[in-house]
Order: sequence, then structure tokens, then C-alpha cells
Amino acid sequence: MIPLVIIPARAGSKGVPRKNIKCLANKPLIQYTIEAAREVFSDKEICVSTDDIEIVKLVENLEMKVPFFRPKELATDTASSYEVLLHAIDYYEKNIFVPDTIILLQPTSPYRRGVHIKEALKLFDSNCEMLVSVKETKANPYYTLREENKKGFLEISKKSTFTRRQDCPKVYEVNGAIYIIDVLTLKKKSLSKIRKVRKYIMDELSSIDIDTQFDWKIAEFMKKEFERKINQTS
Repeated sequence: MIPLVIIPARAGSKGVPRKNIKCLANKPLIQYTIEAAREVFSDKEICVSTDDIEIVKLVENLEMKVPFFRPKELATDTASSYEVLLHAIDYYEKNIFVPDTIILLQPTSPYRRGVHIKEALKLFDSNCEMLVSVKETKANPYYTLREENKKGFLEISKKSTFTRRQDCPKVYEVNGAIYIIDVLTLKKKSLSKIRKVRKYIMDELSSIDIDTQFDWKIAEFMKKEFERKINQTS
């Protein structure tokens, strides 16, 4: 495997303004992800893709180089992760090395650690095109989720005869913490069109993903529990 770790961190954020450099407890949010990546990969394999000079300075203060400045058109609300990944791949192939595997680590998952990345990598092989981290969801479409029909009434989202939630098939929610993707596959089709996808299951604490102010409050509240877990495994 020739890995390229991509940490996408643009300047704009509506839910939590400037969240990538905002301090969660004692460190900027993006630093959690950089530290997790460094537990597994060398700095030359890690790429922070950003359009923000403050993020560049922060990363450089952590003694890591930022290889390029992301174009403005790839840092808007409408720019897709797929475009950002292809841009980074193209830059590395032309200037540094040719990767065959992308590890996408979003900085909004502060409690994903190196051990999770290592475990996920063990599950990724040539039989799958992508691996995604997930958590078992409480919102089961066979039991709790409802959709509105044409008459305006709610119906069970996925038809079934189950009368107890425990009997329903397990359903998983992508938590956004880890994506491992085959580069050749990624060049042919976008993330949503990849079909050979394997899962890596994470616990609820490690799956915390910050998108809103409420998410930030939860992450702050759970910080001590995160530190306790680290101390138990160190």
C-alpha cells in the first residue's frame, strides 16, 4: 500500500465558525486529527488540504508542511469532497509520489484515534473499493424512521413485519471519521457511486462528529471521558 492521508480543512464553516482552528479544551480541533494521523503515518504521507493561511500557520507550528494552497473554487460550500480528493491526488502524482490508497480523515472527528485508523486499515483489502467508519444507529428505518406519503401521513420508512426493535436488522450510520479508498476506483467514480464498501464499526464516543454548536457542546462535555479512555489504553 502506498497511502496518502488527506485532511480537508477549509476556512469557511457555518455551523461552528472557524471550527477547524477553534480550541476544543486545550487544542485546536484540527490538531486532534493530525495527532491521530501521525500515530500511524509519516508526515510525508499526510496532506492538509486548506485555503486558510491561519490553518497553514497552525499546521506549520506543529512542524508539518502544507504542500499546497487549495484553490478558492474548491473551498466553497458547494465544492465536493470528491473534487478536493482528486485535486490532492493530482498534485501528489505530479510533484511528490503516486499513491494507490487514500485515507480521508475529516477534522470534525476529534475522538477518532490512531488505533481506530490501524484497525480500519486491517479490514481494507483488494476485495473492496472503499472502507467507511460507522456506528450502529438508533434510528432504525425498519422501526423508528417514518416517511410522509402522498396523502400527508407517516409510514414506516422501510416496510417490515417486525414488532420489536431488537428483531430488526442492524443498520449502520456513516460517522465521517475514516474513509479508506482505492485511488483507481476514485478516479473512475465519485464516492456515492462506489459499491464495494466495507464497514469499520466505532463506538459512540469515538464517532462524535462536530457540525453544529450543539455537537461542539457534546464534544466538550465528553472530553474527560475521551482522556480517561486514552489513559486506560496507554
